[in-house]
Amino acid sequence: MCGILAVFGVAEVSLAKRARIIELSRRLRHRGPDWSGIHCYQDCYLAHQRLAIVDPTSGDQPLYNEEKSVVVTVNGEIYNHEELKANLKSHNFQTASDCEVIAHLYEEYGEEFVDMLDGMFAFVLLDTRDKSFIAARDAIGICPLYMGWGLDGSVWFSSEMKALSDDCERFITFPPGHLYSSKTGSLRRWYNPPWFSESIPSTPYNPLLLRQSFEKAIIKRLMTDVPFGVLLSGGLDSSLVASVVSRHLAEAKVAAQWGNKLHTFCIGLKGSPDLRAAKEVADYLGTVHHELHFTVQEGIDALEEVIYHIETFDVTTIRASTPMFLMSRKIKSLGVKMVLSGEGSDEIFGGYLYFHKAPNKKEFHEETCRKIKALHLYDCLRANKSTSAWGVEARVPFLDKNFINVAMDIDPEWKMIRRDLGRIEKWVLRNAFDDEEKPYLPKHILYRQKEQFSDGVGYSWIDGLKDHANEHVSDSMMMNASFVYPENTPATKEAYYYRTIFEKFFPKNAARLTVPGGPSVACSTAKAVEWDATWSKNLDPSGRAALGVHDAAYEDTLEKSPASAKPVSDNGFSPALGESIVKTVASATAV
Repeated sequence: MCGILAVFGVAEVSLAKRARIIELSRRLRHRGPDWSGIHCYQDCYLAHQRLAIVDPTSGDQPLYNEEKSVVVTVNGEIYNHEELKANLKSHNFQTASDCEVIAHLYEEYGEEFVDMLDGMFAFVLLDTRDKSFIAARDAIGICPLYMGWGLDGSVWFSSEMKALSDDCERFITFPPGHLYSSKTGSLRRWYNPPWFSESIPSTPYNPLLLRQSFEKAIIKRLMTDVPFGVLLSGGLDSSLVASVVSRHLAEAKVAAQWGNKLHTFCIGLKGSPDLRAAKEVADYLGTVHHELHFTVQEGIDALEEVIYHIETFDVTTIRASTPMFLMSRKIKSLGVKMVLSGEGSDEIFGGYLYFHKAPNKKEFHEETCRKIKALHLYDCLRANKSTSAWGVEARVPFLDKNFINVAMDIDPEWKMIRRDLGRIEKWVLRNAFDDEEKPYLPKHILYRQKEQFSDGVGYSWIDGLKDHANEHVSDSMMMNASFVYPENTPATKEAYYYRTIFEKFFPKNAARLTVPGGPSVACSTAKAVEWDATWSKNLDPSGRAALGVHDAAYEDTLEKSPASAKPVSDNGFSPALGESIVKTVASATAV
């Protein structure tokens, strides 16, 4: 994962300005410690800090077309670059970098090429022939990007807020799935999938299609020239990632260079739920497993550094980012530069425990759409910045464009939690990988209930954070919180404590406005809080806040649930269960 900084239209063109751009670009060096680059053209600057994953020897940036009239600085991975290159036969490529294709696509198609890219990315491109420029961000916002404006009329783009916050009068989070063009001076959305309208789909559930789509998403993300691994918490999502990687690693190109033994990583307080479950999955899959520990005090000691890197004061994000930040440091020390992770599944399939309270399939589906659209402010931000802080790249196969389209096209009636039918949260995903002949995972792992990462690393982690905040934030400080922080006022002492740290690093109002707010329970959106009247009195983002759901775990799932006890048939589910659900869908559709 690299760091990019681009500035256009500065009033002062001088060596001092160039030095200032280089100085600001260094603030992103943690994202790309392998090499630095800068291109200056009149009053335009494009800087890059590189983390070399593909083509480490010749893929330094910025990158160019043949005549060097098109310059591009990119953070990301383009998984279909070989296919795209094959269709650009008249172009000569100077490197083996997957990102160079962007310059040539622009030369061939102009600004209308972004939807051709299959990957995660944030890039800025300068056409020196007319001094026009564009910037774009991937569909979901896996790669971070900010946009700012200077008092001198300059326009700025940066991977992280810290590189432009001092020099810009105003800055915003660049919206996912959008492109900015200097020719129009405006943003436009290039990503327009069917689910974005939030209309209710009616496609029947096809478990084999879902499984195949996910396996393809995994395989394309094995594109690497450096050692990699999988973040394994022992929950459903990360365990499926590890299982599928294990099945396909031997046939991937990376195996010839680095071997076909998968490395997995897990972190937690000693005795935490994640550590136990992860070890069991690792033993089952035969991976080289690295179990990492941290203490509550070590996590607390890292909080300021974590908030500086992740650039948010959102409580849930900080709780989960801290162990991920600590784990990434240890992963990098082992020589690993890229990891696959399980973010996105809960948003797509309604995996958070509060989805048990969804009143109907319409509200269920609309909430999943809202959650996916907000991922760039929460889990994508956490996964990217927590790992990039130590020069590690995180790839998220659940957020593959094609996989999202397949999963979000399923009639949401199939995703609804129906205990009477033996369907727990994310049943459609669990069932798709419930293969009796060649199991992907042990049954009880495949049907393990959801644990939020900040919970799964050890429940005392969150309790320790609350106790620490209580020691530093007084009752009188909370009483005056609305006057001190009138926007997005902290509702708890923990939130207040994080806010004070954030404000120390990012004091401008523009920085505050990049952080989302509003009521939430167990990671819900504000709209979903309305599903249960009691939730408004217990606005805690922990998964434990879904009262009556997590504690009433499905002890008898394996014995009583036909969904988990019977094998997947040719159409992906047991005939009896399939028939009962078809009737349910039919009756719901008729209504």
